[in-house]
Amino acid sequence: MAGIAEGGDSGRGAPRVPVSMLVQYRFDTLEDFAAEYAVDLSTTGIFVRTDDPRKVGSMVYLQITLKDGSKLIEGFGRVARVGKDGRGLAGMGIQFINFDDESMALIEKVVAQRLDSGGEG
Repeated sequence: MAGIAEGGDSGRGAPRVPVSMLVQYRFDTLEDFAAEYAVDLSTTGIFVRTDDPRKVGSMVYLQITLKDGSKLIEGFGRVARVGKDGRGLAGMGIQFINFDDESMALIEKVVAQRLDSGGEG
């Protein structure tokens, strides 16, 4: 399965595109809830900017709202790496684990639109 490389930025299996999407996520309990902005997206995962990342391997429930607010993408992911992205922003890379077909189709559409418009990052 292709995913976010553990460790550094090399070895990524899918093209990443820059985004600015609000990502709400929950970890162990419903009270353990946070909202941060994603800075890049691929068909296999998302990098969320945060100063309080979780440990690699932590499972997370994600809710991603598209910029126009029209769609909600939701499913489970796993923290695949913690550190800084190519721009030096602190955060965590989350690999998509369990998203329904409709959510995955929306993710693929967003990535394809960004790639077509020259937004690969």
